[in-house]
Amino acid sequence: MKLLFLTDNFPPEFNAPATRTYEHCKEWVKEGVEVTVITCAPNFPEGKLFKGYKNKLYQTEILDGIKVIRVWSYISANKGFLKRILDFLSYMLASFLVGLFIKTDLIVATSPQFFTAISGRWLAFWKRKRWVMEVRDLWPESVKAVGAMSNKPIFLFFEYLELKMYKSAWKIITVTDSFKTQLINDRGIKQTKIEVVKNGINAEMFSPIPKNEKLIKELNLKDKFVIGYIGTHGMAHKLDFIIESAKKIKNKEIHFIFLGTGAEKEKLMTISKGLSNVTMLSAVEKKKVKQYISVLDVGLVNLKKCKTFESVLPSKIFELAGMHKPILLGVEGEAKELVENYGIGFCFEPENELSFFKKIESVVTSNKIDSNKYESLLKDFDRNLLARKMLRFLRN
Repeated sequence: MKLLFLTDNFPPEFNAPATRTYEHCKEWVKEGVEVTVITCAPNFPEGKLFKGYKNKLYQTEILDGIKVIRVWSYISANKGFLKRILDFLSYMLASFLVGLFIKTDLIVATSPQFFTAISGRWLAFWKRKRWVMEVRDLWPESVKAVGAMSNKPIFLFFEYLELKMYKSAWKIITVTDSFKTQLINDRGIKQTKIEVVKNGINAEMFSPIPKNEKLIKELNLKDKFVIGYIGTHGMAHKLDFIIESAKKIKNKEIHFIFLGTGAEKEKLMTISKGLSNVTMLSAVEKKKVKQYISVLDVGLVNLKKCKTFESVLPSKIFELAGMHKPILLGVEGEAKELVENYGIGFCFEPENELSFFKKIESVVTSNKIDSNKYESLLKDFDRNLLARKMLRFLRN
């Protein structure tokens, strides 16, 4: 079986979409699938080319048996609506043109920016092949939720395109049960064409290790109770609420660290300036993330209070669980249900200071969680098993 996968994020980029796609494709190669990925030159999220790469018209490499084709795109940082749209459109056109010359049996295109899906649909039409849409986010709804799209006519046009993609796809993969329910109930998509393949965990990469004492010393975290957020600092994550709340915490033993980059990073740096209980850190490559998670007493997962985000299941939950770190969760809906059902953390109402402070008190006094609870979740969300589940659906 030859499979063509379209995604604008791929390693060495280290965000959740890049990691999910790479680990799935790597597993499919082991299962005998000939996988070709068309992606961009790595630049996410700062819009700066990674060392060793150029933004060329066409370049190839082999990564763990996956043929990776990188095409030219208009590069911009992960902020600014118009520039991001130009980024998406340029990748859509370039991936389509290059994809015309790739032999394949099946095409998979992944969101959240569904211009990738448009490329997948065009290729399916011209190559007379079936195509599958992987829905990692309900775009443009999620963009509207963070206030990045206020023009109603444009929003309605993108919604129209979104529905066209869903209906034209041979099959649809969603990452949460909630997404599947919404596609069936709100978009009228047939249940039989949708499969749920949730985010999972690479247990080889994220497993329990002792705290990194060298890092603790470097970051002046000795004798501190460390609450940490590691990931993208974007508009959806509402980290300004966390920092503003941190200003009011009087317990000097509690310390927050924020590691990563994103559209809100500069703003957050300004807000946190002068705070003795907050440390802002630059992003590190994926293989080093584990060491920073090791120094945490609790891992923070937070999103803006919004109905739209009740459908998401942040991948951070699985990375923290893999390292047996209790989770302080500021997300409602499916993510809250998962954390509570497995008993692996403490949930507070997003953007509610009183609820946040109460849960911090709880987690400081009672943050020990039975390791069997983590192992139970990891067994159910093993990424290799999920990759094989997705492959079975694609092959059916």
